[in-house]
Amino acid sequence: MQYILGTDIGTGSTKAVAVGTDHRAFDSSQYFYPTNVDQPGYSEQDPELIWQAFQQSITTIVSRLKSAPAAISLSCAMHSLIAVDEDGKALAPMMTWADSRSTAVAYSLLASGLGTALYKATGTPVHSMSPLCKIIWIRENQPEFFKSVYKFISIKEYIWYRLFGVFEVDHSVASCTGLMDVNTLLWHPEALAAAGIRPAQLSALVSTNHLRKNTDTLAVLPLLAKETPFVIGATDGCLANLGTGAIQPGIAALTIGTSGALRVAGNTAVVNEKAMNFSYRLDEQIFINGGPVNNGGVALKWHLKNIFQKTELKREDYDEALGKIESILPGASGLIFLPYLQGERAPIWDSKSCGTFFGMHLNHQTPHFTRAVIEGICFALNDVLQSLTASGQEIRQLNVSGGFVTSAIWLQIMADITGKKLLLYSAEDASAVGAAYLAFKTIGLSADYPQPDQLNLTYIEPDEKNHLVYQQVFGFYKKIYGQLKEVMHEMYDLNNPS
Repeated sequence: MQYILGTDIGTGSTKAVAVGTDHRAFDSSQYFYPTNVDQPGYSEQDPELIWQAFQQSITTIVSRLKSAPAAISLSCAMHSLIAVDEDGKALAPMMTWADSRSTAVAYSLLASGLGTALYKATGTPVHSMSPLCKIIWIRENQPEFFKSVYKFISIKEYIWYRLFGVFEVDHSVASCTGLMDVNTLLWHPEALAAAGIRPAQLSALVSTNHLRKNTDTLAVLPLLAKETPFVIGATDGCLANLGTGAIQPGIAALTIGTSGALRVAGNTAVVNEKAMNFSYRLDEQIFINGGPVNNGGVALKWHLKNIFQKTELKREDYDEALGKIESILPGASGLIFLPYLQGERAPIWDSKSCGTFFGMHLNHQTPHFTRAVIEGICFALNDVLQSLTASGQEIRQLNVSGGFVTSAIWLQIMADITGKKLLLYSAEDASAVGAAYLAFKTIGLSADYPQPDQLNLTYIEPDEKNHLVYQQVFGFYKKIYGQLKEVMHEMYDLNNPS
């Protein structure tokens, strides 16, 4: 049996997906790990646990299939940062994308004007998520620790080093650090100067189709063939576009997992100073332009745990709650939810924003709140969509992926709010499948990037009547944030004294 294994090193788990020569996913394995948020602003993980999950996910599926893959390709979550020594050992826990300790750093860069210049050059929004801001925070708050760091790397680089003993980073991961010029594909001198680091403190830049073979990997992954190639791959966002077939003009990829994002492919970087849409790299020819939101499935999870008092959520808990909102009319009877529970990224880029229920009355019951949460998450992504179209990106269709695709009502609400047709592929995991597709082309099993399975497609058309209602409610959603922004900042500063 010939297949390629796409691995996605995510925020909550690592997943390996087997993709056959017909370009269909047919098996998968997944291992989870915790995130530590024991201090305000902190979001940390143990890279060793992620490495173990990576090993386990591969070993489990190869053992089950009883044959080694033709190649293994890597996808990973963006914006992670690990400080390591010369032997690649982590000197501290990994900072995830959600770590917001460097919020003040981001605001300072933007206020000085340097942040805008760096954004235009690197394509990475100036925000606490970016490794650039994280490194500056470490330098300013932990100067002795900063001096002891040999290199600053991502979780993929950490795993790559464990496999091959070299520090290398693909252009896709590097393009979302805020440290690489997105057009020249070189480390950006001004960004490095702002961070206070040298190029030698970062990994060597390589293409997303860069591969390595090393028999030493058999010591950590003994079920592989002696010459199994590893393709370094790209980021989860860029590969989700590839995995859902959204690399053609006018087709965007929309993902809702723990967080969410909307991305569209193009042949140039698209910058918007006001909305700070990102421009990342899939490869040397394809840019992925878009925007991420902090609060996707995590907002619904928070709602179910705190409203329904569920300590351990199961699939049936989600199904039950979502089933009860189908009878609630669009707009949740005037109840609007701003889902900024972890602050927000695109397009408002406001780490000091907060979650808000607006318009509560005695007639509102639990299903109204659940519907408002779902609508709020969709409004946030519609806000990104609007900013992309305002930047000249034509978008007529959204190819969707992530955990939310299992809910028909959530998909319909998304279609109704955006007014766009949704296309759902029956992919196991869009990012892992995209990683496999990249490997198909890299090792010559496909002349170009494969297209997803065309046999099992589901289209969700927007209801025009509901869309008209949502256009009005979305206007209120935008106005509420505008009116409350100043108060949100005052409350944040009161509860987070510097």
